[in-house]
Amino acid sequence: QRDAKGQYLFDLLCHHLNLLEKDYFGIRFVDPDKQRHWLEFTKSVVKQMRAQPPFTMCFRVKFYPTDPAALKEEITRYLVFLQIKRDLYHGRLLCKTSDAALLAAHILQAEIGDYDPGKHPEGYSSKFQFFPKHSEKLERKIAEIHKSELSGQTPATSELNFLRKAQTLETYGVDPHPCKDVSGNAAFLAFTPFGFVVLQGNKRVHFIKWNEVTKMKFEGKTFYLYVSQKEEKKIVLTYFAPTPEACKHLWKCGIENQAFYKLEKSSQVRTVSSSNLFFKGSRFRYSGRVAKEVMESSAKIKREPPEIHRAGLVPSRSCPSITHGPRLSSVPRTRRRAVHISIMEGLESLRDSAHSTPVRSASHGDAFAGPGRSGRADSSERVAVIADESYSPADSVLPTPVAEHSLELMLLSRQANGAPCSIEEEKESEAGTPAAEAEGELRALCPGTAGLGPAQAQQVNKFLLSVLRLLLVTVGLLFVLLLLLIVLTESDLDTAFFRDIRQTPEFEQFHYQYFCPLRRWFACKLRAVVSLLIDT
Repeated sequence: QRDAKGQYLFDLLCHHLNLLEKDYFGIRFVDPDKQRHWLEFTKSVVKQMRAQPPFTMCFRVKFYPTDPAALKEEITRYLVFLQIKRDLYHGRLLCKTSDAALLAAHILQAEIGDYDPGKHPEGYSSKFQFFPKHSEKLERKIAEIHKSELSGQTPATSELNFLRKAQTLETYGVDPHPCKDVSGNAAFLAFTPFGFVVLQGNKRVHFIKWNEVTKMKFEGKTFYLYVSQKEEKKIVLTYFAPTPEACKHLWKCGIENQAFYKLEKSSQVRTVSSSNLFFKGSRFRYSGRVAKEVMESSAKIKREPPEIHRAGLVPSRSCPSITHGPRLSSVPRTRRRAVHISIMEGLESLRDSAHSTPVRSASHGDAFAGPGRSGRADSSERVAVIADESYSPADSVLPTPVAEHSLELMLLSRQANGAPCSIEEEKESEAGTPAAEAEGELRALCPGTAGLGPAQAQQVNKFLLSVLRLLLVTVGLLFVLLLLLIVLTESDLDTAFFRDIRQTPEFEQFHYQYFCPLRRWFACKLRAVVSLLIDT
């Protein structure tokens, strides 16, 4: 319904998934300007969207568990497993070759079971895409571990071992936000369960624990992080986002992550403002429970473990809208088990922005494969296999994709997920919304913005609104001062406060030299106007 809150939609989805430990998850969407957003549960769903239905949304892990292996229910661990497997596939979870092979082998064991020579011919691991880059040596290592070390493990055990290994990696829980530092160098900011991370070049240049972060704010495209470290050492980190909307999204993610991981109780959550001035800036408040409360609530869960109907692994299943070249085009699809939760297929097939690009890191001192290697890892174990040498921040603002390599898949995805087939359709559907009509009226009132692009016009509109707010506040203050002046000069109130002000020489001089003549002038003019009206 049009007035349905985000919380209603999220609860409906979690009920459909039979999920109780739901505080770790959220719903993400991408607007027509290719900016990511988390659905706010306290606001109307329709009002948060800038296009007409059907809406495309993605079910995602929003707050990564500090210890995913300690989650109470298997269904929760399975959903977190799917998210981290997706992070690995899109290059956000970095690791060296040996760790990558072990993680991929756990995925194989969890989704296709034990190695069977009759079903799994030579080179079977090459039929699946676990990382942005593959090498033949890595594929052989994955198959070797799957054959010899993981035989007999159930899917739940393999997923648990996968989570335990992923948790130890430096970029576990990283959701990269592309920015630039004060020198203009590219950097990627992220919020993890343990603190604030800055990745730059091929290394982690900053790691700040949550208890050291004292304040976060933004102004336009500029993001400020205030840090208080030992010996009362205070630092202010400054970064520049691509757009004001991206900077606001970064700020809101930081506020939510800090509240979730740092606070002891949700009652300690406070409304945060992005500016020190009460009439300017954005105000935001985290509305959910904090990590400690979630863990305490999970410990009280007492029910029969819900049945999990896992989907079997298929080539490039994590993201069907990406073409991986001729290798996958000739690969036959493997057998899939039935999926009881039908919505899982639709949700997992969607890929929102910033998940498609890898963030480089010098985790465990590893080097990175050079661009001339064409995805082939070096024989050394020190080569990371899932990070490109170059990383473009523009790749992080892609629209929420649907299948593009096939018209049939495109139509199927539209029917299954209720998603527009392209970002252009979303923009066309947005044109008829009340927001678009209001924007057209505003442009008609401000002809100078008619020739500007959408982003420039939006900036001009924001500037005009800021000026209007400033004028309204100024007029309001002047009105309050005028009322106070009238009370001081005309009323008979004899309080100590008023008496002290009236007895000052400055006030007496103002009263007799300025206020009294002005009052007589106004009275004379008023009598003249009244006489004129009576005569007419």
